[in-house]
Amino acid sequence: SNNSWMHNLPGLVSGKPRCTLQVHPEDAARLGLADGASARVTSAAGTLSAPVEVTDRVPVGVVSLPHGWGHGAPGARLRVAAEHAGVNLNAVVDPEPLDRLSGNAVLNGVPVTIHAE
Repeated sequence: SNNSWMHNLPGLVSGKPRCTLQVHPEDAARLGLADGASARVTSAAGTLSAPVEVTDRVPVGVVSLPHGWGHGAPGARLRVAAEHAGVNLNAVVDPEPLDRLSGNAVLNGVPVTIHAE
């Protein structure tokens, strides 16, 4: 997803949705989340809604949402990508804390709450 311009190539965006909130099955059951349903993700910085993907590829207590999506934003000129827009992870990332090594915003380990919609 870091090469998000590739989302504008028709041959690379076919298949199942890739911008999903990955949630461990135990957490999904506890939170009342169903595969394919929508969940609200809230942090100190903001909130967003994302489709849920129930998977054991993430640990219990952790959710994963890919970076490099949100192509439906005003001004985005990515026609193909807009058809598979996904959500913009930056909506829940506080721009103030910086990664010491890179100087970028901290994109991992962001505390969030999740609720079924």
